Amino acid sequence: MFTKKTIILAWCLTVIIVLVTCKSPVASTSEETQSPDKEIEHAGKLKVLATTSIVSNVVSLVGGEEIETTTLLPLGSDPHGFEPTPQDMTKILDADVIFANGAGLEEFLDNLIESAGAQNKVVYVSRGIELRRLESQPSQEGTTYIEDDDQVGGDPHTWVDPNNVMIWIHNIRDTLSELDPQDAEYYQVNSEKYESSLKELDTWIREQVAHVPEANRKIVSDHNLLGYFADQYGFEQVGAVIPSYSTLAEPSASELAELEDAVKELGVKAVFVGNTVNPSLATRVAEDTGTNLVFIYSGSLTEPGGDAGSYIDYMRYNVQTIVEALN
Repeated sequence: MFTKKTIILAWCLTVIIVLVTCKSPVASTSEETQSPDKEIEHAGKLKVLATTSIVSNVVSLVGGEEIETTTLLPLGSDPHGFEPTPQDMTKILDADVIFANGAGLEEFLDNLIESAGAQNKVVYVSRGIELRRLESQPSQEGTTYIEDDDQVGGDPHTWVDPNNVMIWIHNIRDTLSELDPQDAEYYQVNSEKYESSLKELDTWIREQVAHVPEANRKIVSDHNLLGYFADQYGFEQVGAVIPSYSTLAEPSASELAELEDAVKELGVKAVFVGNTVNPSLATRVAEDTGTNLVFIYSGSLTEPGGDAGSYIDYMRYNVQTIVEALN
């Protein structure tokens, strides 16, 4: 019987064979470089593929009118559990550069990239961010996420702190400038403008958090999503319904019982659930402890014009929701 992995690899190879007959060959590169070609000769705009809607939004604001951006994951998708289709292989082959969050978030991406021979196209926007680790994980103080994505196992949810997204901006700007040096000044101006907006966002978040009594700044979420946010803005992360950085993990009965005891003992006011996950376990914890169940946005934006139509809208909505729930 064919395994799921075998089937995925089979259609990947089939798509490659068909497309190679229609397209010029993808330039081969050494696996040691793990970076896009320094400069791409292209007619028109750079073709950029971003994995999530959050990455896509940030990339689009840096690249502006000089890039053509496609997003791999549909809106509302859970990045941890996304399953690619044959059409996604086509997007990877067509792209000049692929921007991914990295840090182990897009587990589905490795097979696609390997099958397409596109390792040289991938840029991980979280490169250079020191990753958080669960207390049960070995301490790796000072360890940062590097470009070839071998530093998995840390917290991949870097975007919940806009100060981390400022690092994203630098990585995106530098990559676009290398690929398209004639527009480097344009990318620099856009990155400076967007970074200024994120600094304003950071100031606004601190002002909002100041309204929450310190005794109430205790967070429980559906999985370990809000760690960077908690560290940056003075919250205590009491625990998570799924004590993992992935929504695909499953808690044990004893872990759920320990969490419920902590929620009751510490007087936690809310359990926060992301919009891309199944809320059933979180609902049970909230009901067992008499705690409010509060929904926030996690791994995806909404349609433009929605509550989380952009990354800044996403952060503003979540912060307002968290502050109101804890007051």
